[in-house]
Amino acid sequence: MSSSDTSPWTRMRRPAARAAVASFAQRLAGLMSTPRRAGFATKLAALRSVFFVVGLGGLVAGCFQPMYAEHPLPGAAGSASVVGAMRAVDVAAIDAPAGSRLARVSVNVRNELIYDLTGGGGGFSPTHRLDVKLTSTQLQVIVDINTARPDVNNYGIDSTYTLTELATGRVVVKGQTFARVSYNIPGQEQRFAGERGLRDAENRAAREIAENIRNRLASFFVAGT
Repeated sequence: MSSSDTSPWTRMRRPAARAAVASFAQRLAGLMSTPRRAGFATKLAALRSVFFVVGLGGLVAGCFQPMYAEHPLPGAAGSASVVGAMRAVDVAAIDAPAGSRLARVSVNVRNELIYDLTGGGGGFSPTHRLDVKLTSTQLQVIVDINTARPDVNNYGIDSTYTLTELATGRVVVKGQTFARVSYNIPGQEQRFAGERGLRDAENRAAREIAENIRNRLASFFVAGT
């Protein structure tokens, strides 16, 4: 045995080292005991799940793109995008009986569509034509049992639309959509309030119809179906 092994300093460290080893062994045994081991395994599994989700999110982050982003359309020439394709849609005038409430609603729907498709800009040569037809309905939802007068009405718009490709004359999109909105009638003596409620319902229904058609056209220009 060398002199370093039998030095007083070494003999003083040996008991401390043995005590440290014993303490570590006890801690390890406690960690691997059944209750603690189960908790440790649960935490480890949760940590693995977090790392998996974070890693997966990093891998697929580039796979998602906003529908209305200025990215090229599949199979489109040049840098055509869904925004540019929608701006090139000509919204035809919507036929409705002159002087009727539906005539004002038809103008409202067309204006909403033009703004939704073009964003208020112009100067694009049309490549498609959008034709829209509208019918309106009114239904009494709640009736006062004492006066037999309606308290809540339901206003609805049913729409059919077609998108035609101008170059070929082929109908590429054909569909139907609808909107249902309710409005209150505060009383027969408050006719102006009831009329204003109906007008507001017409505006809301027109907006919903325009959004539904816009979303369908965007889906067509992105997916081609």
